Amino acid sequence: MLQFSSASAAIPQPSSPARSNARCAGAARICFPFGGGAVGGSHISATQLIHRLDRSRFSPLIVLHHGEGQFGEFLRSEGLDHVVLPDAGFFGNSCGVPQPKLMGALADQWRLARFLRQQDVRIVHTNEGAMHVSWALPARLAGAKLLWHHRGSSDARGVRFLAPFAAHRIVGVSDYALSEVRRRKRAARKTAVVYSPFDVDAEPIDRDQAHLALTSELGVDPGTRLIGFFGHMLERKRPLFFVDVLSCMARARPDLPFMGLIFGSPLVPGMDVQVLHKAKSLGVADRLRLMGFRYPSAPLMAACDIHAVPAVHEPFGRSLIEAMLLGTPVVAAASGGNIEAIDHGVTGLLAQADDPAEMASAIISLLDAPDRLAAIAATALADAARRYSAERHVAQISAIYQSLLPGEPSGRPW
Repeated sequence: MLQFSSASAAIPQPSSPARSNARCAGAARICFPFGGGAVGGSHISATQLIHRLDRSRFSPLIVLHHGEGQFGEFLRSEGLDHVVLPDAGFFGNSCGVPQPKLMGALADQWRLARFLRQQDVRIVHTNEGAMHVSWALPARLAGAKLLWHHRGSSDARGVRFLAPFAAHRIVGVSDYALSEVRRRKRAARKTAVVYSPFDVDAEPIDRDQAHLALTSELGVDPGTRLIGFFGHMLERKRPLFFVDVLSCMARARPDLPFMGLIFGSPLVPGMDVQVLHKAKSLGVADRLRLMGFRYPSAPLMAACDIHAVPAVHEPFGRSLIEAMLLGTPVVAAASGGNIEAIDHGVTGLLAQADDPAEMASAIISLLDAPDRLAAIAATALADAARRYSAERHVAQISAIYQSLLPGEPSGRPW
């Protein structure tokens, strides 16, 4: 029989009902399975949803395969109870989680289904590639509905080939993320775009004070311009390309005092070493700092003069919108969901995806034109606050949940 342990015993009971997982009578049980390793934007988005769900209607059950990873620590810091299934195998890879054996994962499919039945789960809401695949059959066997929340690339095989058959609803974080699966009319009827949630009413951060604090931590002159890269170090995020951009900036404006800061962990082993080696080879090692993963990131992002996003094929990166809401201008690669999030020249700047010199030029153009920089930042903040509120996200997802429950209409709730 599948063994599981609750992490809630080690956590003080949350005082706020919005932060508690306590189940109300009649509330539908929603299971959120995660690998439990590295924390990314998808985990933060899912957590914001869980915090805000109406507990009189929906009861969240957070499940981790690996309880001692970064995400487990994050949940504890957020005051959210969770259940750990330490011996339960899963298919695929989940960053920061030991790879399970295939045969064990196959055997555990029926055990996961039994767990769902025991917990009276009505809907399984998956948010990671490995979890989509691993919990699809258990959800079916347990008689639960599967909401496949696609936060990955548009050409991911899972959402294109498995989701149309396994999922009852497919939610994407952008039109780009769902562009391939929507080529099939039957599958397209199951889809909906729901933008990620953001706290648009957060207390504003004094950007000047934040900048001063960060330059002081770095030990550099307060006038140094800070170019932030917020994301884990892996191929798609392109930290090596970011180093190329810094090199182009240094060549174009050797007199400009600036520093590039990478906030994130090396999810590809040795990627941090590669980044530092490339910076040294290009002569910009003194203009780059690896800052590691930090949460909350808002004060650090507010401290940066520019948020650079060289990532390609991003479905819809959280950091772009977070920067907009903080008044930090964004310069991003013209690729994937970046194009959907940014109105070029109005709410940010887009640069050709494979041209570091163009991205460098775009960054310098904003640093050299403070009035334009301020206008773009103000427009972006207003646009992001209008489009990406957490309340809007929760209302849309809640409507989808309701449509999946017995007795509810099967038509689109969005």
